[in-house]
Amino acid sequence: MHLSAPIYRLKRNARDLARQQGIPLHRALDRVANEEGYQSWSHLASQAPQARPAAAVLSRLAPGDLILIGARPGQGKTLLGLELAARAGSLGRTGFFFTLDYHERDVRQRLSELDLRPSADARAVHVDTSDDITADHIIRCLERSGAPALAVIDYLQLLDQKRSTPDLESQIAALRRFVKETGALCAIISQVDRSFDLSGRTMPGLSDIRLPNPLDLSAFDRVCFLNEGRLGMADAA
Repeated sequence: MHLSAPIYRLKRNARDLARQQGIPLHRALDRVANEEGYQSWSHLASQAPQARPAAAVLSRLAPGDLILIGARPGQGKTLLGLELAARAGSLGRTGFFFTLDYHERDVRQRLSELDLRPSADARAVHVDTSDDITADHIIRCLERSGAPALAVIDYLQLLDQKRSTPDLESQIAALRRFVKETGALCAIISQVDRSFDLSGRTMPGLSDIRLPNPLDLSAFDRVCFLNEGRLGMADAA
């Protein structure tokens, strides 16, 4: 069955319910799950279609992939990126999360909101919130780690914000060379243009990616889009 909202929103609804009615969170979670047609929250989390989009994404990745994750605000693209980093260990990799948009405490808080299975470890994610994040900075960090990496970058448009940094095309080209040479995985979160909201379509596409400056999106191997609790994934070419 299809969820009425993405799982992270349902969990937020349960938190609100617990506060409003003064009941334990686990009871509120189960009540929300019952309303969605599941026996309990654990039943929903383990079996609901699209409840675990990260698992679906990870199952389709190959060493050296450069991935684009796009969505409008509030659709869960940041949480998907965080879960990918937290689940890097399932692929024998170390998870990294580079963000120009959040403080580390915010990232850790959002990681704590994920319903992670035992195979994932949010505490093991390396979080970098440096103001100096660029492709070169990311590559240096991954090289220093010496471990197979799954890196998530939040987000594409902010890489292009400073005039002192290389242009976006050059940065994406550098990241692509690096992952191809090392077998690393790199997912980059992206904004989707607000015109998509009026398009009448159920899922964004590459033409909806907001690009303040030119970028050849064929540099990406795979693209993932989120909308209304659904995940769409395809090869970029």
